Amino acid sequence: MGPYPGGMTTSPEATDLVDQDAGRTKRVLLAKPRGYCAGVDRAVVTVEKALETYGPPIYVRKEIVHNRHVVDTLSERGVIFVDETDEVPEGALVVFSAHGVSPAVHAEAARRNLRTIDATCPLVTKVHKEVNRFAREDYDILLIGHEGHEEVEGTAGEAPDRVQLVDKPEDVDKVQVRDPSRVVWLSQTTLSVDETMERVDQLKKRFPDLQAPPSDDICYATSNRQQAVKAMAPECDLVIVVGSQNSSNSKRLVEVALQAGAGDAHLVDYASQIDEQWLEGVTTVGVTSGASVPDVLVMQVLDHLAERGWNHVDEVTTANEKVTFALPRELRKDLDDNPTKPRSVR
Repeated sequence: MGPYPGGMTTSPEATDLVDQDAGRTKRVLLAKPRGYCAGVDRAVVTVEKALETYGPPIYVRKEIVHNRHVVDTLSERGVIFVDETDEVPEGALVVFSAHGVSPAVHAEAARRNLRTIDATCPLVTKVHKEVNRFAREDYDILLIGHEGHEEVEGTAGEAPDRVQLVDKPEDVDKVQVRDPSRVVWLSQTTLSVDETMERVDQLKKRFPDLQAPPSDDICYATSNRQQAVKAMAPECDLVIVVGSQNSSNSKRLVEVALQAGAGDAHLVDYASQIDEQWLEGVTTVGVTSGASVPDVLVMQVLDHLAERGWNHVDEVTTANEKVTFALPRELRKDLDDNPTKPRSVR
């Protein structure tokens, strides 16, 4: 790996310097993987290509991904973010965010003759399909997730008469099922792995025959980012997580860092939000970012730390991600039908 902005390097000597100086040398542990996952990259590129293909304005229901910088940047380019489809002019184009929407939202868009591009992450779509399958098989579905989160609303909306949300520990005792032998748990894709399994263990005490999803619902990127934080947290006096307050997976990284032994941990959108008091008495700073965060924001944090003496960066790698997703079929069709349109946005 080459030098980072601000003169920082990732050479092996960084660790040696720490050892030679009995731990007094300031250093940064940079988590890998971090930042954009395949689903977020797909969603952001979808909106960028829609802008190039159709021109502004492009309407997006909710935030395309939960990141302030991404939303502000796209807004400046002509994207209009709305809370509901009834705010979109009849017949206009609307993009559904990476978090997914319920069948009722699709129906409302069709009723208002809206042109739609569905940028739902394929891993969220997988959970939607699981809900449909278990609802058809007449199961009660216990969805572990955060109340009010857009992904949870879209997933539960696939079968609202069969899905019960389990968020906090006390929710477990409130669950009522028709047949304890036909109960399955599913989960929001961006949860803490450990916290989810705690909730599953609680549910199993009530429902010994509780079935698990056919494959892990928590997405690979969420799991990988949490694992990287767990690996570096015990060595960190402070962990800085770059991400927005409404980003579930980013907030979970702060929790995971603290649970794994970090001295302190904070969530920031931008380097300018780092409180100087957090750095007092700190030797090792861990840096990571949520799955909806562009790496330019992480580089700005590294620059900020370098200016204050944290010049040496060690990258802590726990996985190498190679997952990619195709663009939504609606957009691919229009791009194929209009080959002279721009094909690259980066």
